[in-house]
Amino acid sequence: MNPKLTTPARGDSRPANAIFRRRPAATTLAMLAVVIALPLVVPSATLACEILIFAMAVLGCNLLLGYTGLLSFGQAIFFGSGAYVAALAMIHWQVGLFTALLLAAAAGGLLALLVGALAIRRTGIYFVMLTLALTQMAYFIAYTLSDWTGGDNGLLDVPRPPVAIGGFTLFNLESPLAFYGLVAVLFVLLYLGARRVIDSAFGSTLLAIRENEARAAAVGYDTRHFKILAFALSGAVTGLAGALYAMLLNFAPLSNIELPMSEQILIMTIIGGTGSLFGSLLGAGTIVILGDLLSALWPRWMLLLGVALIAVVMFMRGGLWGGLESLGRRRAGAARKTQEDA
Repeated sequence: MNPKLTTPARGDSRPANAIFRRRPAATTLAMLAVVIALPLVVPSATLACEILIFAMAVLGCNLLLGYTGLLSFGQAIFFGSGAYVAALAMIHWQVGLFTALLLAAAAGGLLALLVGALAIRRTGIYFVMLTLALTQMAYFIAYTLSDWTGGDNGLLDVPRPPVAIGGFTLFNLESPLAFYGLVAVLFVLLYLGARRVIDSAFGSTLLAIRENEARAAAVGYDTRHFKILAFALSGAVTGLAGALYAMLLNFAPLSNIELPMSEQILIMTIIGGTGSLFGSLLGAGTIVILGDLLSALWPRWMLLLGVALIAVVMFMRGGLWGGLESLGRRRAGAARKTQEDA
């Protein structure tokens, strides 16, 4: 089975979709443009940081849901553990910025290995329920270990170390705009890394598992091995995002490891478009900006978000990115018909 997308023949009825899939450089350039323009068009650099941090978490979720077909409610485990590990390492061990981020990614990846190894023993709804139950367990563990996590109050006074090499400070990150610069660089690197993974043989195998796991296993792939690796990659990326979120807020709230955090990341993934790296940025930006705007207008703004999610699921099954592709196909088809008529 070869899940690689083939080049469409001349006269294909899906030219816009083919362009997007054949030219990932176009979406990469669009991503760079959004990252550069984001702090200029949103109300604050802090909000821009939040968008990119959650876009990282959605990238991790997309590796599981969009490219492997695994609907996991365990993302909060990795997000929260990354926040706690980085915060505790900086507070108690006085580690630097990059060491804290590496520890957070390692913690998220390791926990994802354990969660994945256990959860993939079941499929379908049983897999989903296992990830949900493990998230609830992680939440109560964090709540119980209040001496380490702060319990309901969260872990306070999380520092935001400067960018330093060899003891020399290169950049101070106290300014929201300076911190956005760091987050933007990390997001771009993760995006390019995820693109490389998806375009590799490993990514093709993940797509094969998503489309037909039984057939992928029949041709010789160890599907359990690949799914666990996908979990580890997803957990590492999500753990890194959790650490950056704790630095942004200057504390690590208990809600980072709660089930609603998994739900929020999943909603962002679905609204942006599963199986689309650029859709990760669209989904995170849409939810964060809508939350910022609607919460100021109506305390029950989550009801409006629910309506938006229903509309996306009903009328834009590919999410916002799928809607953009569909619009591009229609416009390209109309332009071709005009040429033919002429």
